[in-house]
Amino acid sequence: MTRGHVVLIHGAWAGNWVWDTLLEPLRNSGYEPHPLDLPGVGTWPEGARTDLDAVADVVVAHIVSLDGPVFVVGHSGGGIVATQVAERIPQRISGVAYVAGMMLPSGISFGDLCADLRLPEPVGISAWLQSTPDGSGTSVPPEAAAAVFFHESSAGDAIAAARKLLPQLETARLMAPAWTPERFGSIPRLYVEATLDRSVPLVTQRAMQDRVPGARVVTLDSDHAPQLSAREALVAALVDFCVVVGPRPVSAQEI
Repeated sequence: MTRGHVVLIHGAWAGNWVWDTLLEPLRNSGYEPHPLDLPGVGTWPEGARTDLDAVADVVVAHIVSLDGPVFVVGHSGGGIVATQVAERIPQRISGVAYVAGMMLPSGISFGDLCADLRLPEPVGISAWLQSTPDGSGTSVPPEAAAAVFFHESSAGDAIAAARKLLPQLETARLMAPAWTPERFGSIPRLYVEATLDRSVPLVTQRAMQDRVPGARVVTLDSDHAPQLSAREALVAALVDFCVVVGPRPVSAQEI
């Protein structure tokens, strides 16, 4: 019998494959992982404007189909989705974890945060983004992805991961969560910070921790993808969080 479900939310230009290295270790620790694919990545209909609500709908629908405790993990921009999901169904979620993730204040986008911190532009991967032919999305050249996202991994892992990235619809990337202290703010949180991150710089990670206080913090000397460069430490941090927080079994009928 599972100790709980771990719903894994990927970030921009990625897919459920970013969690592949964690699936077996999580199962071996007694948790059932659920790596999801989100809309707005890869291909989309002409004129599509997939927004945060539409992306969150996919995650919410999956969570309400599960029995037992649920922990939500968001990587990078997937943290915005994790926050929104937690705001919508706090009674179904035992804890939320951010992996170098965007744990943003309500109503604030990552761009807003960077501007408020007066960071030199462009931040992270922004300088290398290429527009899709229809102008509605962006893509990341593999060479830039390897250097910005995966630089602490082996060359083989970095190149393989960089080549898996797909175009991302901008309306499904440039998002700001809307949350309340009574709902999202009441849920236990973990922030896994990556000190060598070139995508979501450490200064922004710590600004989010300051502006959305209350999360437990684990520090990893990793790049933006500790799933590859610090897998064992990341799994340990996530499992320890789930154990400490403990199960919050709620049936789907309580939604």
